Formats: sequence, C-alpha cells, structure tokens
Amino acid sequence: MATSVLEHHMNNAAVEFVDYFPSMILQLGDEAFLAELCSGFRLLMDVEKGVITFESLKRNSLLLGIHDIGDDELVWMLMEGDLDGDGALSQLEFCILMFRLSPGLMDAEPNKQVWTENVDRRHHHVGFQ
Repeated sequence: MATSVLEHHMNNAAVEFVDYFPSMILQLGDEAFLAELCSGFRLLMDVEKGVITFESLKRNSLLLGIHDIGDDELVWMLMEGDLDGDGALSQLEFCILMFRLSPGLMDAEPNKQVWTENVDRRHHHVGFQ
C-alpha cells in the first residue's frame, strides 16, 4: 500500500512522534477528548472562513510547536487531511486526520470500532461543520 505524503514525511523526520491521544482519552473520557479536538480545530482555523487554511495554519504553527516548519510541509499537512479537495480542513476533516495520525487509537480493534461509530454518530447528530 502506498504511503501518504504526511506519513512519508513523518517517517523521515528527525523528531520522534509521541501519541498522547490514548492516554488523554483515559484521563478525560471520550466526550471531553472530542471537545479538546474541537478546541484545537478552533485554535487553528481561520475565524472568518471557519476552516483551517494554509495561512491560518502558518500563522498558528507556533501554537503547535512547529515554528521552524517549511511552507511545503504545511501544504502537505493540509493535503493529507483535505478530503473534499478545497485546499482547507473542515472540523470533520481535521478530526479524521487527527484520528488517522494516532496509531494508538486506531490499532486496537475495540477502539477502532468504538471511535469510528462515535465519530460517525457525532457527525450526524452534533453537526460537524
């Protein structure tokens, strides 16, 4: 299977990725964890457009601790999560991307089924943008 641009970049990066999501869920519970994801989206989004754009991601990259990341890497991050091809990340696309990047959430079979069902249910009932 072909690797995504972001996975390729992450695998070749010198920084070690630590997946904190599973421990965050244990401490916060699933509802509070999803609220934190939504807060993270709002922190990174362009307030006027309601989505994460290249400009808003670049402007807020310091908040992520990635102040030295290049423009091409920011574009790759957006491309990796942009499911509808509009060049930006909606809240749903952002949450899907975060789940995909968390091997601890998706590798364990019970977690995979529960989280997939919960995100899908919340998408339909809560109304992700």
